[in-house]
Amino acid sequence: MKVIILSGGFGTRISEYTSIIPKPMIRIGGKPIIEHIMEIYSKYGHTDFYLALGYKSEIIKEYFYNYEILNSDFKISLNDKVITPYNSTKKDWNINLINTGINTMTGGRLKRLRNYIKDETFLLTYGDAVSDVDINEVIKFHKKHGKMITVTGVRPPARFGELTINEENEVLEFKEKPSATQGWINGGFFVIEPEFLNYLDKDTCILEKEPLENAAKANELVAFLHDGFWHCIDTKRDKDNLEEIIKSDRKRW
Repeated sequence: MKVIILSGGFGTRISEYTSIIPKPMIRIGGKPIIEHIMEIYSKYGHTDFYLALGYKSEIIKEYFYNYEILNSDFKISLNDKVITPYNSTKKDWNINLINTGINTMTGGRLKRLRNYIKDETFLLTYGDAVSDVDINEVIKFHKKHGKMITVTGVRPPARFGELTINEENEVLEFKEKPSATQGWINGGFFVIEPEFLNYLDKDTCILEKEPLENAAKANELVAFLHDGFWHCIDTKRDKDNLEEIIKSDRKRW
């Protein structure tokens, strides 16, 4: 399946870093968090990536264009510019870097990828969160329930979209960023049928508002509940927490 990663936001809540680089390029354990996310999908055999770019897109493009050089020791002949890597770090990934606009919102970015998605079921996540969720189990769950969208529900802090779920794991209500929550929240790691693209309209469309709210009202949104590890980078404190997890050899994703 194609893996779409929303990678174009301004990341204003962590402007200590995003004034210089886009949020997905914030480094954790020496490499950008977006690469950590891609490794999660790659672990389960999903390596066809579509990065929906916007803010400072050139930095993400340059990183992957120069990936082998940036992640290897190498010898360069200044005479003929021949470069010989000593320890190649090539990965069998296909990475499609698509500029979806500077001011485009999350739903608009996804809408702009319609021609790449075509009529295929696809995977979608954000460019700022890691988890030990089993991607293939989420896909299996999605196929079993036959809904248009599966969202991974997780249980961290109160500042994310809250899910109201019935006994069949059907999402009855989707509320984006309530003031407080003690239940399940939107952790990303979606599986989506292409028909959902019809719920999106223009660049200002916010995925987490009317599109997902309306899908829930239509009984087409179901939650895969993940009680394991999930952590996003929303603030400097979040970034420091992830760094500490890696330094203390407690990485779980």
